[in-house]
Amino acid sequence: MTSAAATLLECRNVSKHYGALAAVDGVDLRIGAGEAVGIGGPNGAGKTTFFDLISGLTAVSGGQVLFDGHSISVTAPHKLFHDGMARTFQITSGFGSLTVLENMLTSVVYGSGRETAGLLFKKRHLDVAMDTLETYGLSAIAGQLVSDITVLDRKKLMVASAVVHKPKIFLLDEPVGGLMPAEIDEFIALMQRLKDQGMTIVFIEHVMRFLTTVADRAVIMHQGKLIYDGQPAGIAKDELVKSVYLGSAAESMGAA
Repeated sequence: MTSAAATLLECRNVSKHYGALAAVDGVDLRIGAGEAVGIGGPNGAGKTTFFDLISGLTAVSGGQVLFDGHSISVTAPHKLFHDGMARTFQITSGFGSLTVLENMLTSVVYGSGRETAGLLFKKRHLDVAMDTLETYGLSAIAGQLVSDITVLDRKKLMVASAVVHKPKIFLLDEPVGGLMPAEIDEFIALMQRLKDQGMTIVFIEHVMRFLTTVADRAVIMHQGKLIYDGQPAGIAKDELVKSVYLGSAAESMGAA
């Protein structure tokens, strides 16, 4: 558990109900600046809904979400991005009919919330975009259409586009889904670089090798509740986690 002074994101009794169904059921969670927190749990546990509540895509039914000390329960997602909360999604998105560089330029110009967009990109926009693509190993394919690049490169572009404005916190939903083992290793290294920069990272992941390697702290959800919050190494020793999740998680870990 983080200290109050270090807390960057806090959820207080956060819930989301759909009729009688509690998709998220009274979650209390505090995440400190610089932490890397991995969220696991069986399908249907409420993980993505929880992310939607944090990032403003879905309104909470009860409770409160605070970011950097301020309530954000009714803040629009684009405003949260401008305030320093970036997020990626399970489906690796991008503008497929645009090039890698054009996608990156779109994030550079429109992502800050401070730019006045015109018909032409400025040299400083191009410099930032190309430097970022170089950092993430994408400069060689800058001229290719996003629809033509590999899944790994699309995921790397999604990360690069999300972090180009140096967010305070970065949320990723199943970042290594669909990747091969060697590609997962490359993505682990990418996440480690972000951690070394001091970025706060919160991610949902079923691939246990990725979760236990990247996360400093693991959280497991089941039926909308948190059933574990502690060291990743302790997951396999927790009886409740083993009974509701570890079987499928262990298969994922073995497959990775």
